[in-house]
Amino acid sequence: MKMKRRILILPVLLFALALLRFPQEAAQAVREGLLLCFETVVPSLFPFFVVVSLLIQLGAAGALQRLFAPFMGPLFHLRGLCAAPLIAGLVGGYPAGARTAAELVRSGQLSQEEGERCLGFVNNCGPAFILSYVGAGILHSSRAGVWLYLIHVLSALLTGMLLCRLLPEGRRSRASAPPSRAEPQPVSLSAALPTAVTGSLTSVLNICGFVVLFRTVVGVIPAALPAAALGAVEMVSGVAALSPGPAGFIAAAAILGWGGLSVHCQTATVAGPLRLRYHWLGKGVQALLSLALAAGAAQFLFP
Repeated sequence: MKMKRRILILPVLLFALALLRFPQEAAQAVREGLLLCFETVVPSLFPFFVVVSLLIQLGAAGALQRLFAPFMGPLFHLRGLCAAPLIAGLVGGYPAGARTAAELVRSGQLSQEEGERCLGFVNNCGPAFILSYVGAGILHSSRAGVWLYLIHVLSALLTGMLLCRLLPEGRRSRASAPPSRAEPQPVSLSAALPTAVTGSLTSVLNICGFVVLFRTVVGVIPAALPAAALGAVEMVSGVAALSPGPAGFIAAAAILGWGGLSVHCQTATVAGPLRLRYHWLGKGVQALLSLALAAGAAQFLFP
């Protein structure tokens, strides 16, 4: 235990030394992180979190159970209700899928086991970031952005299908469907709105804290590090270091699938009672699948 503690203390000490060695770079990184939160994170996530929280509290998630049960069961061995965090993640981006799964667990509509299995594949990057920032902005190709998003979605679905079949819990649920849970009574809008706003604001502030922190970490890291190493820590910085072309396209797919340590910490802040045991495994599998799919697609995109 002492050795493990020393190993954990070492990177913190190195980060502290880097802050002293590169104070101007650290200050600039903090400003960039705050600007990113102000211009992107808060405007995109806060209203989305509020809307999703309201829909769950008002009872709209029950309709998803009936609508998506024929698909979620055969594909992922999960109830139709689990489509809510999957859709939230694919539309709202990191970490909307994780927060939606946690909301459903807290409301009693999903069991903790179901919520943790969802974390293996529902927490994903949103289309706006992939299409606009990565595709059109970094790779200078809107077509490449569309392919990246399709690869991201496909790799997430494949990851979910693999995990829910290979994990012991997934194999058990194949033999017997998860027991139906009593649908909680929806609350009034006047009661749901304050809870949705305060909970969403707390989540967004926590996310912004990690965005600024990891932006600072990357800001004091030597610039010679490859984009893949930067992306393993902080997704936006890793993608920004890529160059247009097949290599950049393939690396972007892997970085988006992994998400970066910053995204994983953001996920932990919104996951609530859910453990991240399947989240880590799922993101690793998704990164590898994204890499393989992008390598195949690159032959057609960049002949």
